[in-house]
Amino acid sequence: MEIQGARAVVVGGASGMGRASAELLAARGAKVVVVDRTASEGSKIAAELGGSFFEADVTDHTGVESVLAEAVEQLGGLDIAVNTAGGGIAKRTLSKTGPHDLESFQQIINLNLISTFNLNRLQAWHMSQGEPNADGERGVIVNTASIAAFEGQIGQVAYTAAKAGIAGMALTMARDLGSVGVRVLAIAPSLFDTGILAGVPEEMVTPLVAGNAFPKRMGRPEEYAKLACSIIDNAMLNGQCLRLDAGMRFAPK
Repeated sequence: MEIQGARAVVVGGASGMGRASAELLAARGAKVVVVDRTASEGSKIAAELGGSFFEADVTDHTGVESVLAEAVEQLGGLDIAVNTAGGGIAKRTLSKTGPHDLESFQQIINLNLISTFNLNRLQAWHMSQGEPNADGERGVIVNTASIAAFEGQIGQVAYTAAKAGIAGMALTMARDLGSVGVRVLAIAPSLFDTGILAGVPEEMVTPLVAGNAFPKRMGRPEEYAKLACSIIDNAMLNGQCLRLDAGMRFAPK
């Protein structure tokens, strides 16, 4: 997929890895729409990129459908979707107070996995309505998993289940969408300098990344963006979850 001139939606594009992806896509000539929560810098970021901002809560599945339709109408179609919205909690399956509550488990599954699938099914539909390029390609979807999908730590059971679902969807969804020329991949980052980890003092970071092969630091949002753009560029990448982790393997805790 040629990024120059492509029409892209970045969900979670107001901060972190989503923002870096939106910025790099715009720098490489894509027309970018940023979708994020109301209480974000989405409007400011989109203006800096010469794009547009649409407010949405990814857990409002009906609302997201309307927002996405409006965004695609403004873009004139959809070629690229990068989805980075999500989050987690810290709760064990059993604790001194009893079993993990079902409500918060369902909330994390909804925020990460169900919301991602909802975005994907809608994004794929919009992509399928476009004209294919010379290779027959109509679009690329890039989702965000986590290395927790493969080595979830103690207290990450809900987050692990959600991110493992995102990683697991990639191949099946790619097979589902191959007939319409839409590729689907996921990126599984390790510890990145975003969200609650942004600005953590160096002395606290050092033990967190001690298990990295190299480099022994947290990932940078722009490194996620570079991989997302490489995925978009390379039509032979499809149906898999790519680790972006400096060789890190999460220990139990």
